[in-house]
Amino acid sequence: MGYDGSMSNDRKRTKLQSSDELSIVRVLLCLMIGISKIYTLMIAMKMSNIIGYLRVDGATSNVKLQSERLKAAGASKIIREVADHRANGRPRLAQLLSTINEKDILIVESLPSIADSTKQLLELVEQIQSGGGGLKILESDLDTSLLPGYVLLKLLQMIDNFERQIKRERQAIGIAKAKREGRYKGRKPTARAKADEVIKLIAQGLTREKVADQLGIGVASVYRILKNETATQDKVEPPSKPVARPTKSLKKTVRNTDSGQLSLF
Repeated sequence: MGYDGSMSNDRKRTKLQSSDELSIVRVLLCLMIGISKIYTLMIAMKMSNIIGYLRVDGATSNVKLQSERLKAAGASKIIREVADHRANGRPRLAQLLSTINEKDILIVESLPSIADSTKQLLELVEQIQSGGGGLKILESDLDTSLLPGYVLLKLLQMIDNFERQIKRERQAIGIAKAKREGRYKGRKPTARAKADEVIKLIAQGLTREKVADQLGIGVASVYRILKNETATQDKVEPPSKPVARPTKSLKKTVRNTDSGQLSLF
């Protein structure tokens, strides 16, 4: 009995040792996996070209602080753009997007710095992803290169499509109601319909920019109208059929008429 008891105790100790060893192996395996993931992430960050974009506006309180945040996020260089409300769009950002390549990551502080609407944001992200790059927004903690950011992006796309569909439906309902009540006037006049007003204001000495602001049209439309007007004025009507020169006999007839004589010879 004593022998059997000692054998059972040895087996228990062996099982406990095996269990402890298995636990240690599991812990080591988890550590190795974690270290491997961290190493892979570090390699990916080293291989990535992280670019920061900063839009300087009059309402911006601390540009230096935003630059430091972008650098802390890993930005190797920062593109600064001064907001000019007289110019359309973000020319420096557009130039940057045209050069985005694979493994390039664009980092910004907030959404308003790169887009004015959800639609514009989705178009921008699509352009970045088509070049193989990614977008990271610090304020919203959005990273399109990761799965949560990708899912959130798809959700934003669904919401944008839903809002546009609702807007079209409401517009159609409003037009139908206005037609029934006889209040529908159709679309607003286009820039081409304002050609006479453009020419009139230009003749009064207004600049093309002031004409565009006053009529609510683009400066390019003003240039186009003036170009078409110039081309129309340059068109010269073809000369009429030349009148035949009078013959000698006709001249002689006219001279004889003054003296009261009419002669055809």
